[in-house]
Amino acid sequence: MNTTITNEKPSDDFAALKKLTATVYICQVLTFAFAGLPLLVGVAINFFYRSNVKGTWLESHFNWQIKTVWVTLAGFALSGLVLMLDIQLSLIVLIPTLLLLIYRIVIGWTNLTAEKSLQDLS
Repeated sequence: MNTTITNEKPSDDFAALKKLTATVYICQVLTFAFAGLPLLVGVAINFFYRSNVKGTWLESHFNWQIKTVWVTLAGFALSGLVLMLDIQLSLIVLIPTLLLLIYRIVIGWTNLTAEKSLQDLS
């Protein structure tokens, strides 16, 4: 399924890709309940279907979601390393990481439901 989908005619394939994009945002939300595993499932979906959204406004959402995962994983890793030194210092890293994750999910979801690109926000 490596077809180019344009924005001009919404097809069943495009609707399915939009639902898939929403699913990745849901995976990112579920990260809070399941200790990060859904975050990895979501990014796997992004990488697997990335070529299918090439050239559409959904491509910006996939890029946004992938960047969200990298930033979140870096924040989690740094927080874990700092945890060896001091728990309070670790929270100083972890809390902004979680707030950034929430921010990026909300901005992404809001733009997805409005069918807007995230091109200028990445």
